[in-house]
Parts: sequence; C-alpha cells; structure tokens
Amino acid sequence: MRKPKSLLLLAFTAFLFIFNQEMSAQQGNVNIQQNKKIDKLMEVKTELNENNKIGDRYVIQLFYGDNGEANEVIQKYRNLYSYSSQITYEAPNYKVWIGNFRNRLEADRALLKIKENFPAAFIPKPQRK
Repeated sequence: MRKPKSLLLLAFTAFLFIFNQEMSAQQGNVNIQQNKKIDKLMEVKTELNENNKIGDRYVIQLFYGDNGEANEVIQKYRNLYSYSSQITYEAPNYKVWIGNFRNRLEADRALLKIKENFPAAFIPKPQRK
C-alpha cells in the first residue's frame, strides 16, 4: 500500500513542477504617447492657480475702509500669520483679504485662528473676474 501513495505523491510533485514552469511571468513594455499641448496646458493651469485666477475661492476679510488703515492692518496681520494677503479696492474703500481657500471648511478653520487677533474678521465669497 505504500507504493501507490508514494507513486501518487511523486506524480503530484512532478505535475506541480511542470505546472509551475508553465506559470512563469511575462514581461512587457508600455509606450505612452502624449500630445505636446497637454504639457503647455498644465503650465498655464499652474500659472493661473498661482495667480488666484481659477474658480471661486474663499477669503477672509479683515478690514474695510481707507487705504492708510488697510496698510496698517495688513502689516499687523503679516507679522502674525503666514496665509497670503492682499489689499483690494472697491470704490471708495479698501479691503484686506487673506487666504485663497478651496472650500468653506478650510476658510472656517483659518478664521478660528485669526479671530484671536482680528475679532471682526469674517468670510465673504468674492466674485472673481
């Protein structure tokens, strides 16, 4: 009885060895051809993103009033925080806006920190042109 089991075991081992040889991996190469205009479009999009000209973004408004006070507020802000800041003009007043947040949640988180030093700060959603 031992011979049939050992013969069966030998046959099974030979089958696995042959089957394993058949299952070796294949190697291949993939060649991707991309239109050269895509690179140019990506550069333009990156530039527009850096200049804050894409889409509606959220900002935090710190001040609304005359130019002299706007400059004082923005200098105080820049000494305390690192979000981007700008002074915009809307006749006849100047606004101090900070940040360029993608969504309201990001703006709300920043507003919580900024309200410690600028309690009148709030979040408008400006119409970008």
